[in-house]
Amino acid sequence: MPVHLHRVCVFCGSNYGARDQYSDAATKLGSLLAEHGIGLVYGGARVGLMGVVADAALAAGGEVIGVMPQALVDREIAHSNLTKLHIVHSMHERKQMMADLSDAFVALPGGFGTFEEFCEVLTWNQIGIHNKPCGILNTLGYYDGLLAMFNHGVQERFIPPAHHAAILASSDCRQLLALLRAYKPVSQTKWLEKSEA
Repeated sequence: MPVHLHRVCVFCGSNYGARDQYSDAATKLGSLLAEHGIGLVYGGARVGLMGVVADAALAAGGEVIGVMPQALVDREIAHSNLTKLHIVHSMHERKQMMADLSDAFVALPGGFGTFEEFCEVLTWNQIGIHNKPCGILNTLGYYDGLLAMFNHGVQERFIPPAHHAAILASSDCRQLLALLRAYKPVSQTKWLEKSEA
């Protein structure tokens, strides 16, 4: 049975990146979500790819919900035209609210914060806090290194293969959306038996 996507949480950079294709991909994703009647949940900023994906969804008539700590609002980087902006006290509260509001997660290119946010929701999936799909929009192969690291983790028996299979990745927005909808939750335990070798 396909996953019902009412809202998707998008993690992405507060910078634009070195190439226009990153903004192009963020624009396509924001527009696609709105086209399918799927709300966007994101970090609430008006800058970088965060602003690009939000503006694209809004321009296409979509619902856009931002979640931002007061400290960042005080730096005047909050988007002022969102459907709703939730102002919270901490980064931890921000991430929890974003997860609670969403049915799936997608990482666009970004920096340390994006890596951390995606790996955290992936970990929550692994230990059973949620069973929501976790996707990567791998524009220009930006996440090839991280995906290779995940493969290495499987080879070295720190990541169970079933949990590795829960990572959905594509360079195409429409294909990634289809993967999110077709996702089947992982039921295997997190722990691997000690190798015989």
